[in-house]
Amino acid sequence: MAQVTSTRPTRSGVTAARVCTIVGFVFAALAIVFFPPVFGLVAVILGVIAGSLGDRPLGWYAAAAGVAGAVLGMVLSALLLNAV
Repeated sequence: MAQVTSTRPTRSGVTAARVCTIVGFVFAALAIVFFPPVFGLVAVILGVIAGSLGDRPLGWYAAAAGVAGAVLGMVLSALLLNAV
């Protein structure tokens, strides 16, 4: 039996990178409200993974958003704890 192969390139790498980017942005937003160091670090890791998988501009933006979300979340929590 002959095996039929497709010459069309698959986009699984791009899809995985885009999923990592989107999840990275979600974790960056969550870092503002819940556990900023943990969610911010996860967002940075996912952004770097997405950037290295091929989603270059948005992956690095997700990593930067993770840092910004973690810093903003820690500043907001410090302000709320000192306001009491």
